[in-house]
Amino acid sequence: MTIYISNAFSLSMVPERAIIRTRPVNLPAIARKLGNPVSIVGHADTAAVFSAILGIPIANNRVSISLIPTDTLYVGQLTGGRLPEGATSLPEGFEIRWILVTIEEGK
Repeated sequence: MTIYISNAFSLSMVPERAIIRTRPVNLPAIARKLGNPVSIVGHADTAAVFSAILGIPIANNRVSISLIPTDTLYVGQLTGGRLPEGATSLPEGFEIRWILVTIEEGK
């Protein structure tokens, strides 16, 4: 079982036959209970903003993963535009919506 934090979700992360489940979560409220999640955040500025919001270190780590049914993926979906270069906090008018993604084996 691996817990991941990401800034994006792609169908390439799941097996061809999988049931994908998503639901919104209040990740900042539970972040410290996650232990040491594996960051797959692909942009340094986004990782810095996630770290500031969550209060835990989130590294810039541009990698590809393959989720399995015991894994948990938390996706921080940035809305409001692109982060300015060098951002370490959310600019005015921006928001991060946290989504929990899990999968089940499909038939």
